[in-house]
Amino acid sequence: MTDQKTGEALLRVHRAALDGMSRTGPMALGPTLSFYGMQMAPDTDVSELAFRDALPSSHRPDPLLQLWHKQLTQWDFDAEASWTDTEPRTDSRRTAVYKLLGLDAETCKALDALVPVSTLAGPVVISQEFTPWRATKAYQGHYWYWPKYAEYLAAKGWPDDSVANLGEAAERVVERLADPTAEAAYQSKGLVVGYVQSGKTANFTGVIAKAVDAGYRLVIVLGGTLNLLRAQTQRRLDMELVGRENILRHTEEVHSDYYTDNAWLEDKFLSHGGRPSTLGAFDIIRLTTRADDYQPLAQGIGELAIEKQDPSRRLYDPVNLHSSAARLMVVKKNKSVLAKLVSDLKRVGGLLDEIPVLIVDDESDEASVNTANPKKPGAERTAINAAISQLLQLLPRAQYVGYTATPFANVFIDPGDKADIFPRDFIISLDRPHGYMGVQDFHDLDSDVPPEERNVANSQEKAHVRDIGADDIGDDADDATLREAVDMFVLTAAMKLYREATGLGYGYYRHHTMLVHESRLTADHRELLGRLRRLWLTGGYTGPTGHARLRDLFERDLLPVSRARADGFAVPASYDDLLPYVGTAWQNIGGDDRPVIVVNGDQDIERGEADFDGSRIWKILIGGQKLSRGFTVEGLTITYYRRRAGNASTLMQMGRWFGFRNGYRDLVRLYIGRNETSGSSKEMDLYEAFEAICRDEEIFRDQLKQYSVMIDGYPQVTPALVPPLVSQHLLKPTSPNKMHNTQLAEIRSPGKWEEPTAYPTTVHELRTNTRLWTQVLDGLSDAPITLGHRYGTTGRAHEFSALTGLLPAEDLMSLLRSLKWCADHQFAPYRTYLEEITKSAQVDDWLVLAPQHASGGKHARIGTSDRELSWFSRDRRRGPLFSAISDPKHRPAALRVAGALPSCGHVATDRFATERRGVIALYPIVESHHSADVVSSGRIDADKAVIAFSFVAPASAEGGGRKVVRFTTIDSSRRDEANEN
Repeated sequence: MTDQKTGEALLRVHRAALDGMSRTGPMALGPTLSFYGMQMAPDTDVSELAFRDALPSSHRPDPLLQLWHKQLTQWDFDAEASWTDTEPRTDSRRTAVYKLLGLDAETCKALDALVPVSTLAGPVVISQEFTPWRATKAYQGHYWYWPKYAEYLAAKGWPDDSVANLGEAAERVVERLADPTAEAAYQSKGLVVGYVQSGKTANFTGVIAKAVDAGYRLVIVLGGTLNLLRAQTQRRLDMELVGRENILRHTEEVHSDYYTDNAWLEDKFLSHGGRPSTLGAFDIIRLTTRADDYQPLAQGIGELAIEKQDPSRRLYDPVNLHSSAARLMVVKKNKSVLAKLVSDLKRVGGLLDEIPVLIVDDESDEASVNTANPKKPGAERTAINAAISQLLQLLPRAQYVGYTATPFANVFIDPGDKADIFPRDFIISLDRPHGYMGVQDFHDLDSDVPPEERNVANSQEKAHVRDIGADDIGDDADDATLREAVDMFVLTAAMKLYREATGLGYGYYRHHTMLVHESRLTADHRELLGRLRRLWLTGGYTGPTGHARLRDLFERDLLPVSRARADGFAVPASYDDLLPYVGTAWQNIGGDDRPVIVVNGDQDIERGEADFDGSRIWKILIGGQKLSRGFTVEGLTITYYRRRAGNASTLMQMGRWFGFRNGYRDLVRLYIGRNETSGSSKEMDLYEAFEAICRDEEIFRDQLKQYSVMIDGYPQVTPALVPPLVSQHLLKPTSPNKMHNTQLAEIRSPGKWEEPTAYPTTVHELRTNTRLWTQVLDGLSDAPITLGHRYGTTGRAHEFSALTGLLPAEDLMSLLRSLKWCADHQFAPYRTYLEEITKSAQVDDWLVLAPQHASGGKHARIGTSDRELSWFSRDRRRGPLFSAISDPKHRPAALRVAGALPSCGHVATDRFATERRGVIALYPIVESHHSADVVSSGRIDADKAVIAFSFVAPASAEGGGRKVVRFTTIDSSRRDEANEN
């Protein structure tokens, strides 16, 4: 145990030693500590043994441990380390660090236990080749705003590895921008893909910090299409990057636009300790404020005319660049506002050619993309797209970086339009951050738990999702589910108060909100306001009727979920323990007689009714478009969602229930419509619609990760080749006038489960496919056998029954060549790969599996066959495309047979495994509108059957090379001909 005086001396010595190594990399620790020890603490033992003894035995807060935690994490994440050739965030990187430090085994073991190597995946990068400039010029500028921002995040409680991960992701962006001091001008254009409400603002704040440190002197942030979004972004940047001194400049604090802001009064805005320009750095001058968007000449034309220390040199010359202040503006994506900015920039004149500019486009898929049809005579760009194009033309040294959670519109911009914003230089997919509740937390995607065994402990849907049934929809709705949702809002408010009282402290939960989203129409909002006020006033929350209802909901829903998922946060043993907090919860929500507020315009924010920055809000919010994109609903715990949307991006952006829910993940509930209609009689299950979209996006992210791996030092895929990859999973994701000069020729997938979904819809094509597959199905084994696989020695066994048979490779190819598709381009690249491995004898045969239900029920004869087989109920969720078809428990055994997994000792499965054998799993599908006829007749007509399949090629069948994908280029004048790229 180290006494306080010795501990403080050790901390000073280690801080000095690590400060020197933070830039040079790790070096021998013993001699370094001895050197600083002699200077700073000559009477203190600073040996490695003393260091090890001073480390705490657990992860309790300790200044010395925090110092080493931060430095080890930085070394773990350093992707540009010149002192090692090991990969970041690996055990080998940590071993290299220890070796350079010269630590003995006991110290290494102690540090590994206290500071494990981070498991964060880091960003995925698809990029053109670029000229590196950061390693040689990173410190020629200033190193000020990024370290200040990193320190600010750490002080907010961000884990060290999250800060380091953010820094790495920001660095991957900045290094692909043009060198701001380069003589030749270049415009880099990129796209950063995050998750809905996942911290994209933090990433672009880091990018701005690193960019201005490097020399970018004008930053234009396009902050959404609404005043409230722009103001929210301005405040975040002011608070976490610009800082108090830059905000005040020469004004008195009483005249600051944040003088009455609670965070300002509580000293939560970043402080530089003085004007940065007086401390050896440079200032950031704001050209917009939280209250005011860009105004023509409001700050004076001189604020746009950046000063030069040496007028004889260009502004981008390091002498001028690093002595000048940076300018920052957060501008709404509005035609008139952007026109003012363009007009003022034109008046600056020749200096525009010299200014290194960074344009950050938040929610870049909204308004920024040109949706005009170029084939129409006299077609002009849409207004916002035209304004952005003008900015890029005026500012030849401008870099454009778009941010979005729904990237499909951006990647389908015409790459040939040089004035547009296609991300030609890079696409970066951000990692899912710590503590984020996303699609995986509301959907049981590929769960290995059978549906009949799912409960609140092992199922995300059971824990967090509640159905809005048919009784709650239409003119005669009884509002039973809406009543329950409001009751749950009151209960969860009481739970938050209970947790504050039992350890978290008052104010831990600053906001507590419920969002009701049924329509974008203001008339509907008025009607809904009346319904909700009636439910609140008749709720009886302070009387026996209300308490009886709350007790029942607590015991059957809230308590079971929280017992299983509270993650260490307090859970009352009974409703009686929660009861003392229910009255206060009711008072917090409706004590002012306004439990419900409507947010359908900027004025609602300007009046302060939904100003999360300025006040504590415990309310039910009714919202539409204003709350469906970009705007963060703080403290969101209960969502009641029934609104249909016209396209995937709009629907995804309405997922406000995604986000960070620290301290109340177990309390989150999503009430969602399962039988919604809008404009037609066709019903939509919104929960399944969200799941289908989320699967598309996860496939997109997984593809980017797979294709980001360099082959022989070169990228497999550049941004221009991403659109045809997306087309594989989304039919016609954009307007048909978007023509691309590449198409996907081949996808090689040895040892991977692949699942086509673009099955035909016409009677003739369905009959053709049914006839082809029926011949195979009739030839399968008479009785099913049990197949299965277990991961590791303690993993869950995945077993199922299936009819089996072997099909020669050439016979399968003959069948696949004859199959019909609603979009042949979806399967064609796989078919090319299967042709290749068949011709080159990399596959001998295929094990055909027809999974069978364990119990009776869904069995029928198919077409003219007399054989009874299991069928599966699935529906098309994305136009003519199906969503997930297979059952996850069928996959491990298939992967084992194909050689993608090692044996687990399952005899029946291992009997089929050979080196050049693939697996085909067949799924006779009946869509829901045909299921009643099939159940009653026991037969599936050939034109009502969809014979779907999944396949796993042999793990050894790499095809013609290591690249996963191959493309062809198309001459638009000879579109039927393709040239291999």
